[in-house]
Amino acid sequence: MMKKRWRILIAGCLACAALCGCAKENSGGTPVTMYEVAHSIFYAPQYAAIELGYFKEEGIDLTLVNGAGADKVMTAMLAGDADIGFMGSEASIYTYAQGAEDYAVNFAQLTQRAGNFLVARQPDLDFSWQKLRGSRVLGGRAGGMPQMVFEYILKKNGMDPKTDLTIDQSIQFGLTAAAFTSDQSDYTVEFEPFATGLELEGNGYVVASLGTDSGYVPYTAYCAKRSYLAMHPDLIQKFTNALQKGMDYVNSHTAEEIAKTIQPQFAETPLENITKIVKRYQEQDTWKENLVFEKSSFELLENILEEAGELPERVPYEDLVTTEFAEQAGK
Repeated sequence: MMKKRWRILIAGCLACAALCGCAKENSGGTPVTMYEVAHSIFYAPQYAAIELGYFKEEGIDLTLVNGAGADKVMTAMLAGDADIGFMGSEASIYTYAQGAEDYAVNFAQLTQRAGNFLVARQPDLDFSWQKLRGSRVLGGRAGGMPQMVFEYILKKNGMDPKTDLTIDQSIQFGLTAAAFTSDQSDYTVEFEPFATGLELEGNGYVVASLGTDSGYVPYTAYCAKRSYLAMHPDLIQKFTNALQKGMDYVNSHTAEEIAKTIQPQFAETPLENITKIVKRYQEQDTWKENLVFEKSSFELLENILEEAGELPERVPYEDLVTTEFAEQAGK
């Protein structure tokens, strides 16, 4: 599945300009278009940086586009519609492995835990992963970080994702929560605010955190084509500086303060819900203190890809990651 999907991506580079969810900072600075994999409270440091004006301070006029999936974000970058992509770094590994010459290089890591949760039909204070044996679960697409981390956890708990349970991967990203309310699945794997939404509606209950049970995983990072990095190193540094300020903010403020700061990004979500979600992410140590994408984290990611059968051969960390911008931003 991975080979076919990413060969099509590289060969086609379909236009992404029509994707929805565009937001712009009118700062009068240097324009930068960034596509994000999803618009989620999971990425609170990024939205804090936007709302607190850190990108403006760095002279960046940021346009933010919801790419609705890592494959679409990478397509936008390869097509030249996005200057910077924010997604799981598996996308950069796939494109490199498939022979892209102007491949994506990761320059800043944002999250160090998975951001999704296992939701059951009923509360389960005595949950164990063994309870998924023989169950039906709404999962993610093959080759994507949500699905691969889910499978990684199952294997850690002595289960075979292919034979010990049924994982439905037919539901489009972002629509599994709605599907869960009307189908016969026993569990669903959800990001926020969908997990909390199911709880508030009485349609589901969070019973486990994939972020907690998978351990520290380099879940999302920022990347740009190596040609863009070479042409705009000063701009990438300023972008990374703004992100680091956002990271510093969420690591030094309460969930209530963070929720108020990022609420304009989630106008349709009640403040108390945002606060609850931020607190949940804080408690599982979601956000790094710095943005450095370390080699050990990259190697763990490749381990997960290999176990999922999505990586035919290892790719070099030195080609796909640069730490110079993140290291400088932390000074």
